[in-house]
Amino acid sequence: MSKLLVIEASPRGASSVSRNLMQSFVSNWKTAHPGGEVLVRDLVETSMPHISMPWLAAYFTPPEAQTPEMKDALKLSDELVAELLSADEIAISTPVYNYNIPSNLKSWVDHIVRKGITLGFDGAGLVTGVKASLIVASGGTYGEGSPIADRNIAPQYMKLLLGVIGITDVTVIHGEAAKNVDMGETSMADFIAAHTDSLIKAATV
Repeated sequence: MSKLLVIEASPRGASSVSRNLMQSFVSNWKTAHPGGEVLVRDLVETSMPHISMPWLAAYFTPPEAQTPEMKDALKLSDELVAELLSADEIAISTPVYNYNIPSNLKSWVDHIVRKGITLGFDGAGLVTGVKASLIVASGGTYGEGSPIADRNIAPQYMKLLLGVIGITDVTVIHGEAAKNVDMGETSMADFIAAHTDSLIKAATV
């Protein structure tokens, strides 16, 4: 039975373009994987903590030498890593803020890049055989000829970090000009429909 881990980052709820794109993806994934399991980690509901000094002290201490306080500092990180390692596929949905990912998703990245668990001590990624779909909604457009093409940092960063831990099979579905939904120039339904083919392909390949 296939297992899909869904990571949601947008704080905008039902009005979020990235979340609506993800809903379409998950619906198509369930159709393609009858009986498959979907685990959702909502980073807004989790209220992701940023890396702290106690966390770093625990991180750099061998497990057998960790105090109960250190183990507690790593508890959420351990949970997030376990979710990742249990999945056959991962789908990450994110808006773009100031050309990059929101801080809660960056925090998730910081918590799941763990030496000896997801990243080898030799620098090799340990999360192999996992397929990822990265669903991005951005207000701007970054295609060929765009004056801001060099600012398309969010998907590049996420592909880089997923590759660092060993996930190299990454499909990007980029919902550009998502601001048109907020401005009333297109409906949410029409915006999602324009990306349906890409979402179906990513969910079924």
